[in-house]
Amino acid sequence: MRDRNDASAAAAATAVRAPYGPVCSRRWTGGAMAQLRVVTALAAIAAAAVSPGETFVFRHHDNTELLEILEDVHSRCPDISDVYELSETSVRGVPLAVIVLGKQPSKHTPLVPEFRYIANMHGNEVLGRELLLKLADYLCEEYRKDNPEVIRLLARTRIHLMPTMNPDGWDIATRSEHRGYVTGRANANRVDLNRDFPDLDRLAYRLQEHQIGANNHLMDLVTGLDHLPQPETMALMRYIVDQPFVLSANMHGGDLVANYPYDESRTGSPTDYSKSPDDNTFRHLALAYAQSHARMGDPKTRACVGSHNFSSTGGITNGAAWYTVAGGMQDFNYLASNDFEITLELGCDKYPPKSVLEQEWKDNLPALINFIWQVHTGVKGLVTDSKNRPIGGAIVHVKNITQINDTMSRNHDINHDVTTFRDGDYYRLLTPGEYEVTVSAPGYLSQKQRVNVVNAPQSEAAVAHFKLEDDTSATAGVDGSQANFEGGFELERPSVPEQVDENGLRAGRLEAVRRSWINSLYGTGRSY
Repeated sequence: MRDRNDASAAAAATAVRAPYGPVCSRRWTGGAMAQLRVVTALAAIAAAAVSPGETFVFRHHDNTELLEILEDVHSRCPDISDVYELSETSVRGVPLAVIVLGKQPSKHTPLVPEFRYIANMHGNEVLGRELLLKLADYLCEEYRKDNPEVIRLLARTRIHLMPTMNPDGWDIATRSEHRGYVTGRANANRVDLNRDFPDLDRLAYRLQEHQIGANNHLMDLVTGLDHLPQPETMALMRYIVDQPFVLSANMHGGDLVANYPYDESRTGSPTDYSKSPDDNTFRHLALAYAQSHARMGDPKTRACVGSHNFSSTGGITNGAAWYTVAGGMQDFNYLASNDFEITLELGCDKYPPKSVLEQEWKDNLPALINFIWQVHTGVKGLVTDSKNRPIGGAIVHVKNITQINDTMSRNHDINHDVTTFRDGDYYRLLTPGEYEVTVSAPGYLSQKQRVNVVNAPQSEAAVAHFKLEDDTSATAGVDGSQANFEGGFELERPSVPEQVDENGLRAGRLEAVRRSWINSLYGTGRSY
């Protein structure tokens, strides 16, 4: 949980088997019939949540059992799944394992967006861990039963499920029999992993203050960090910048709310609504989960003891408006990659008893599925050159030009760009409306298209492909987005002493992250 009262809050891949070649806010465009179809589909999903004869047992699974379940799912559904490990283990050497499901699970496919759920970042917040194990089992079993909803989802999406980011913390919390509100929250080195990422929020605010154009992939500007991230954090940093994730959620516990960026206050106030450039889209994404959950968005739901009444705001909150967090994973995703991430607080009880796990699964399943579908909102496409060769690292900029009435239209630049992956594919999450999409890349003439975004339920994003012509002018190679920036930034947190690992590898490990990011930008990054 992001709980500000916690004491601790105050203070890419190695494949297991083979190397890799690699909206539902209740206001949908399309009218009442479209809404009815989605509600009916989600109700059917909930009804199928637990079927007779299933082998999955609702209980708390230890770290060995967790890996066994992932392998078991893969053995039952080898055509649509694979299992891999991240580049680092936990402090105590436990693999950070992920199961991926989709039509082509072992490689990225252009125009098939990448989605991710991560749970158990705080070791004593355990519900998400069990939900993701069951979700992997559910997707496999429903695929085997020819469930058309699941088959369509898997055909159009590559889904990564990481049940635990902090297996050591889980073990500490479990062995303590859940004594203490924060026991097991941190990793084995007693570091809160959700305060351990580079503080890119502060860098973004500084750039904006000085009217510097850089507004995305900010690790490219970082020349040094104030501390050596923990191995679990390092693994996620590499993972985030190597893989072209489009949408993700990070599961916590201790409250019941969907939290969206920014997490860190712009003004320094402990509770200050801090909008990202994509505030409308993030609100929509948070509502997509909260309003499909059995209780999160219900105005009758009672607040957790000592917390806010989030049900009065639809079950969602801006992170910094709740309380400020520096060094969190949610904002790092948004500012270091193309990924839009929200944080899901799944319940008041951080370590719920096994007796409630099955009901929690039923309460969350429609929301889990509906949120995955949000990866198909907005616009996507391919960017190629005149010879149909993919252009990696092209910049995709969006302006909202939606008509307001007969005489007025919006004219608002969304100052957060995304970039194309090495295959030239891009994905830009957007709310319904009309947009002007501009694509630019060094050495090419920029190109614009108007795109109408509808976001029909459980359908694919609008498609806009771009073929860029060579720019032979004297200014070719200057794209303008960061042309007014020179030099780099040293991220500083003076109150935190610099840490050096026992082998003196600080510089090498941080440089590896920078190389990982640069490789990803130019299309030669490691694949998962």
